[in-house]
This record gives sequence, C-alpha cells and structure tokens, in this order.
Amino acid sequence: MPDAIPTYEEVAEAAGRLREEGNPVTIEAVREIVGHGSAAAILRHLAEWRDAEQPMPEPPPAAIPPELATALTDWARRHAEEAGAGARDALERARADIDELLRSGDEIEYERNQAQAINAEQTAQIEQLQVELRDARRVATEALVSKAKDQLAIDGKERQINDLRQQLERNVAASAADSDARLAAEMELVGAVTARDEFASELKQLRQQLETIKAERTSLRAEMDALRGRRQT
Repeated sequence: MPDAIPTYEEVAEAAGRLREEGNPVTIEAVREIVGHGSAAAILRHLAEWRDAEQPMPEPPPAAIPPELATALTDWARRHAEEAGAGARDALERARADIDELLRSGDEIEYERNQAQAINAEQTAQIEQLQVELRDARRVATEALVSKAKDQLAIDGKERQINDLRQQLERNVAASAADSDARLAAEMELVGAVTARDEFASELKQLRQQLETIKAERTSLRAEMDALRGRRQT
C-alpha cells in the first residue's frame, strides 16, 4: 500500500521542531518525524516552508576595489575613444559633405543668378531688335509708298506732256486751217499782197507760240528726268 501524502502543515510542523532543536532541516529528518510520505512530496512542502520561513539572505554589497575601479575607468575611457573613433570619422566626413554641399549650393545659386542676368540681358536685346525691326519695316514701307507716289507723279507728268503735245498739235493744225481760211478770204478781199503780209505776221506769232510751247516742253522734260532720277535713287 503506498505511503499517504503528507500535508503542508505536517511538514511545516516537523521542520519547525527541527529548527527549534537546532538540528538540520533535511528531507530525511522531516520524513522521520512525519512518519510517512515520499521524498518528493515532502520536498515540495519543505521548499514552500523555506520560502515562507527562511527568506533569501541579502547579497553583500558589490563594492569594487579602488584599483579595479581605476582600471575599469581607464579601460572604459580607452574603449569609448576607440569605439567613438569611427563615429568621429563619420561625423567629420558628414561635416565635410555638408560643407561641400553648401559650397555647391552657393555655386549653383551664383550660376542661377548669372543665368537669370544673361536671360534678362538677352530678353532686352531681343526686345530692342524687335523695336528696330518694326522701325525698319515702317521706314521701308514709307519708302515704298513714297516711291509709288513718285512713280504715279511721273506717270501723271508724262500723261500731261502727251496731252499737251496732242493739244498743241491740234492747236497748230487748227490755227493753220484758220490761217489758210482767213488767207483765202482776205486774198479774195484785199489782194494777194495784203494777205501775204498778214499771213507772214500770223505765221510769226504761231512760231512764237511754238517756241513757247517747246520751252514749256523742255521744262517739263527736265522735271520728268529729275523725277526719274529720284525714283532710281
């Protein structure tokens, strides 16, 4: 028949008695007092009793000897320096990169300002060229209009000269016809001599008119030549 399982109270009472008597509190000693139960069962209750009755002693303070503290301090400083060397190098490289970026940014800003200035100057030059182009087109247009007017004036003068020439020719022909008619009539009335004298006088007048017409024609031709010279220039 298996041993009965001891209770916690039985194990705790046996352990307390052993402690009061100054004996070691062991599994076997407790079992002898209790009188029954397996070692595993007694150990389970005995461990619980020890936790309740015998708390764990406080560990001694971890005081570090001065020599060890100094050595640890030196070691920690060297370790920090060695460990921070890479970080310091990385920090220096980062600072160098930042400085380079700042310089690059300043150069880019300067180049952008230069480009804007050049663009503004080129824009002003383009606007000036556009103004000059408009003025040149206006001058060329005015010159073409003036030339066209001169051409029209020359053509008008030539038409006037042709009309005047035709009119003079008609006048001369009409005058000659009238003179012939008057001469015939006068010769019949007053005789051939008187008619001849009058015809000579009238012929002299006609010649004077013809000279005047020729002079006017010469003046008109000179004016037409001058207009042609202006048109060619």
